[in-house]
Order: sequence, then structure tokens, then C-alpha cells
Amino acid sequence: MANAIQVEDGKLYSDWQQPINLWQDQPGSIHNDAVATKIGMRGGTIPGTVHLDHFVPIIQERWGLKWYQRGTVSMYYTYATTHKEDVRAGIKTPADSDDVRVDGWIETPEGTIVAKGSLSVGNPREADYVRSMTLESARQEDLRILADLEVGVQCPAADDVKVKEGGGEGEYDGILISPASMYGLLNAGFPRGMIKQAVGFFGATEIALRHGPIRLDRAYRRNGKVICVGASPKTEFAWVDSELIDMESGELVAEMRHLTRWMKASSELWR
Repeated sequence: MANAIQVEDGKLYSDWQQPINLWQDQPGSIHNDAVATKIGMRGGTIPGTVHLDHFVPIIQERWGLKWYQRGTVSMYYTYATTHKEDVRAGIKTPADSDDVRVDGWIETPEGTIVAKGSLSVGNPREADYVRSMTLESARQEDLRILADLEVGVQCPAADDVKVKEGGGEGEYDGILISPASMYGLLNAGFPRGMIKQAVGFFGATEIALRHGPIRLDRAYRRNGKVICVGASPKTEFAWVDSELIDMESGELVAEMRHLTRWMKASSELWR
């Protein structure tokens, strides 16, 4: 992972990075070239959560351990990249404060915005980007892929959830520094059998550390519930709120709001 940042026109940027598509061989996945091109994508896509890690050098340079104790990364995915395409993270220069929210984004060399949103630390006055979005559920009769999924449905809970990799060095030794790995730890999934067959992809992710850091090899309990089930002209979608609770202290360590979309064009129910 790159450790350098650049300052340009009052903005902070990570180094250019070229994420590898490690999911190319997954059958029926939007990360597979054949599947992705069939539904109109340029090729197998990089999961949006991978791009969250591009902010790590900026986070550590500007906020350090404070961010891992109480910080947020909040991104809405706007453009899908493919294998080894150049991307970098950027934020507006933050104020010198323990309680601050700043705009953040992921971009290509051509200036295409891959993800947009915010990062914060402490207790800023403004809500983070994804949390501030208005969520609107669809009428049940407008849903086909998600016809069996309802607001309030509990996601599968899990005890003794642990992560063993993704730690740092020095002051970050023994704690999880990778937001992409935080996503994996906080991802509660959906109840079995409630989603009809279709190609899905990530739409947005907000990870908020409340009483961090997340520690390696420590036992957590994960809960989650569906908070919105909706539809757009091309997709059906569901928002899930999940939380990570320290099993020893009972403290809320982290929470996540995550959007998953399913392509109507990939479902026989919409043909």
C-alpha cells in the first residue's frame, strides 16, 4: 500500500494505484468480464470497497490514530473501474481540528469520479455524505428481484467475529487499518432465499468507527438490518445498517451503512 501523499491546489492526494481484479473467476459475478460485458459494463469491475483503502495514506498523514478511534469514510460509487486502471484518492485540505468533515473522492487520470463523499474525524457538526442521503423505499409491486425483502428484516447475526489480517506497524500495530477489510468484518449479508437471481454490485459504503480501533484477533458480535428496499430505472437496491460490538466490553466499536444494487437487465424477472 502506497504511503505517500501529494498536495495540489489545496487538496491532498494519494499516489496513483492500479487495483487488481481478484474476483475475475467468480461465476455469475459483475467482476467477471463475460458477465459484466453482457449487461453493458466495460469489463469485470473492481469492487467499490477496494477503493476505500486508497485513503489510508491520507488518513494516517492527517489524523493518525485519532481516525481509527473515531473516524468515518463515506463513499457513494459513481463509476466502475476495471483491472489495473489507474485511480487515486483525494480530499480537500482539512481544517486543523479534532472535529472535522471534509469532501473526499476517488478519481481517474482523466478526471472521472469513481466515488464521491466525505471523510471525518471526531464529532463534526455535519453528517457524513452517505448518512445524509434521503432513502426512499419502493412499493412492493414495483419489486421483482427483491420482492421478498422488507424494511426491518434482520440480517444474520454472528458472534465471535474476528479479523486476523490488515494490521499496521508502529502505533498501528495490532489494529485494523484497512477500510476494505472493515467492510468485510461489518458485512452482515442478507437472509438466505430473499433475493432472486441477479447480478449485484456495490452502490455506497459508510464505515464509522465509534469506539475504535478495531483490533486484530478480538471477538466481536455483528448485527444488521435492512433499512430501505427500493428501485431505480435500471436496478433494484437495498440499504443495510450493521454494527460491530465488542463482546467483552459491550461497546459499539463500529457501524456501517451499505448499499447493494442488482441489475434488472441481468434478471429473467425483468426480461
